[in-house]
Amino acid sequence: MNLIRNYRNWRRYRETVTELSRLSNRELSDLGIARGDISFVARKAV
Repeated sequence: MNLIRNYRNWRRYRETVTELSRLSNRELSDLGIARGDISFVARKAV
């Protein structure tokens, strides 16, 4: 079961990174996120 949970968490992480990466710098700024912080924010979201 741990393997399944890890896989699901990894998928959520990748989806979050992908979605945030598609945003413009202006949109990220409106959310209070710097482009360099995307992976950190995605890890926290999982």
